[in-house]
Amino acid sequence: MKALTRSGNPDVARALANIVWLGLERLTQIAVAIVISGLLARYFGPDDFGKWQYANTLLLVIAPLTWMCGAEILVPTIVNRRTPADTGAVLGSAFVLRIGMSVIALALTWSWIAAGGPDPMVGLMLTGLVVTLLFRDPLIGVVNCWLQSMTYSKPQLIASMMAAIVKAMLVFALVRLAAAPQSFGWLWALEAAAIGGALVVYYMRRHGGKLDWRFDRALFRHFASAGTVFWLGLICMYLFLKLDRLMLAHRVSFAELGLYSAAQQLNENWITLALMLSQTIAPAFVYRVQDAARLKRNLVRLFAMTAVLMIAGAAVLDALAGFIIARVFGPNYVGAADIFRWAVWLSVPAGIEAIGNLVVLKYQAKYVLLAKWLFALAVAFVVNGIAIPRMEGYGALIGLAAGYLAAAAVNFYYIRYRLRA
Repeated sequence: MKALTRSGNPDVARALANIVWLGLERLTQIAVAIVISGLLARYFGPDDFGKWQYANTLLLVIAPLTWMCGAEILVPTIVNRRTPADTGAVLGSAFVLRIGMSVIALALTWSWIAAGGPDPMVGLMLTGLVVTLLFRDPLIGVVNCWLQSMTYSKPQLIASMMAAIVKAMLVFALVRLAAAPQSFGWLWALEAAAIGGALVVYYMRRHGGKLDWRFDRALFRHFASAGTVFWLGLICMYLFLKLDRLMLAHRVSFAELGLYSAAQQLNENWITLALMLSQTIAPAFVYRVQDAARLKRNLVRLFAMTAVLMIAGAAVLDALAGFIIARVFGPNYVGAADIFRWAVWLSVPAGIEAIGNLVVLKYQAKYVLLAKWLFALAVAFVVNGIAIPRMEGYGALIGLAAGYLAAAAVNFYYIRYRLRA
């Protein structure tokens, strides 16, 4: 790490160090997620594990409702502020907006659970999980934007890694104590609260022991409106990513959903690990390139490199599917291996889509982003509606593949339009 700081350009050195910490944090989170999933899958059994996965799916669908005023709006605003008082007004106004949305989302979710909306066990699991909304975006998200404005995410990444490791230890302890399945959701809320508290303490130490956040009405109105299109696009994206499990849950038992979710959890970790590549190379090969011809050449190389990486990785995971599933989830999940063999190939269209999306983000094409995920969501919904009743889990994979291809097609159309010469 010290070698990075010897670079002649301090901004480059800071960015490189940030990338290293980001990679370490992602690898830690992926490893912890796999360990925890294995522990819970063996402890719960397929039926309750399916309910646990469905509760997490519902949380990930609800969470984007709180993502008002995203980093694409907040970080540039912080960078352009000249005094600490200005920064305090930005952070305070963003906090008020985000905590307000989080409280509304929490209240609506708890009301839905109390009204008997979901399965009783799913509702009990979701009751604790949804409390994370009070800490993730209002505290962790706001302070993280301040850190991003300085290209210094290390405090947040260290806090996340430590909290994830402690959470894994607590999950192991609850398993040993034979705790009720619904009690585990509160560990996720505790993790979010610990990270949020640590980051607020760090911010205060950097500002003379004071939390100088304050509410500014004009900034609040600006934040509530400026990022609306991006916000709607993210909601559509997350609905698309979880639509397979939402629709599959109405056609199969929770035990079958547990098998499908086990395979998809591993697959999503593989895709996340592989897509870290796009986040790492984006600044140098896409964002900072202004010449259209050079950008086209870079994109062709990135598409080719991503395709090769994803195909090679998917081939290895396909061959080892039975061994991996048995090792992570145990003998009760043998049926997930065949689903996993097919699911890993989704990484190919997912990787291609992620590279194309870099151009959409580079030019801040928010309406293209919204249209793309609306289109992908609609395509996946139609395909799922046809394929899931006939092929169940395999039909859900077909729906995901169709959605990814639809999103990639929009990216290619936009790239051809934006970079025409």
